[in-house]
Amino acid sequence: MSQDYYSLLEVAKDATPEDIKKAYRKQAVKYHPDKNPGDPSAEEKFKQIGEAYEVLKDPEKRSAYDRMGHTAFKSGGRASPGGGTYHDPFDIFREVFGGGGMGGGSGGGIFEEFFSTGNSGGGAQGQQGNDLRYDMEITLEEALQGLEREISYRCQKACTHCEGNGAEPGSKVVVCRTCGGQGKVIASRGFFKIQQVCPTCNGVGRVPEQKCTHCQGSGRSVVTHKLKVRLPAGVDTGSKLRSAGNGDAGTAGAPAGDLYVFIHVKEHEIFERQGVDLFCEIPIKFTLAALGGTIEVPTLTGKASLKIPPATQSGTTFRLRGNGMPDLRTKQKGDQLIRVQIEVPTKLTTEQRDKLEAFAVACGDAENPVSESFFEKAKKLF
Repeated sequence: MSQDYYSLLEVAKDATPEDIKKAYRKQAVKYHPDKNPGDPSAEEKFKQIGEAYEVLKDPEKRSAYDRMGHTAFKSGGRASPGGGTYHDPFDIFREVFGGGGMGGGSGGGIFEEFFSTGNSGGGAQGQQGNDLRYDMEITLEEALQGLEREISYRCQKACTHCEGNGAEPGSKVVVCRTCGGQGKVIASRGFFKIQQVCPTCNGVGRVPEQKCTHCQGSGRSVVTHKLKVRLPAGVDTGSKLRSAGNGDAGTAGAPAGDLYVFIHVKEHEIFERQGVDLFCEIPIKFTLAALGGTIEVPTLTGKASLKIPPATQSGTTFRLRGNGMPDLRTKQKGDQLIRVQIEVPTKLTTEQRDKLEAFAVACGDAENPVSESFFEKAKKLF
């Protein structure tokens, strides 16, 4: 007894035509001979679901089947499972999934991959060259002033032997036979079609009759390129400059990529950069901190005088205006911040110790306002 067509496709009797079509897609892929090589039961199942779909997709045949079942087609109908005219299930398969690249049995079929000419609009064109990166290390002094430096790097440039067309001088460039000059092909895997770049011409659409002996037909060759780069004053680590057209050359006349120069500023042994400001710490004698005076301090451009007022405490920060880094946009310079640390002598002569002890007695260290304030606060903790 023949199996029920609705059961074969695993759909309900009130299924819509779209539901029946989707169900057939699923079952056809599952039992296709290409997926089940050497399995007679799968091949038989594939034929049965093809018969079921041919009946149920047709409104008149479906109506007759609903009324009389399989007996409606015993008189020689096209989908008779028990005899009469047999309809090739692959015809139905093409109808549902679309034609191309399919055949009966286990040779080729739904999973055969092939290339055909693409036709998605637009012609073949060369590929733009790759962007390149160059890392440049500079000093803080160079970042302050700005500089011009010549750099050298490896990149692809148009081959000088063939002038970039990839053909040996004297030979021609012809239309690619694989893609017909489109530069694109369609890889078809059953009912899936994927457009991709032609593997023969790499999307150009044309190939040399005889490849250039210098660049092997690519139209480009690797060279060491030299370029002068000008850095503006105020650049910092993380800054980058773009040099248009100085990346890899494009193919088939396409534009070249760009070169990006990334800046890295070396750490300075004295100064720490904080935006447009420069920060440093310097030691001073405790006598200078107590009595006050003037000292020379380093800057990125030389020396500067710094006035230390009497009774300066350790950790006090002074500001030298206009001695910092220039702003990249406004060119206005930041400041130099100087924090002083009082230096305590580690060795004292007998004479120095005696005088220092006398100084401590004269100062009345126990009555020192700073110390007194601290101990008054500390008492509250006990």
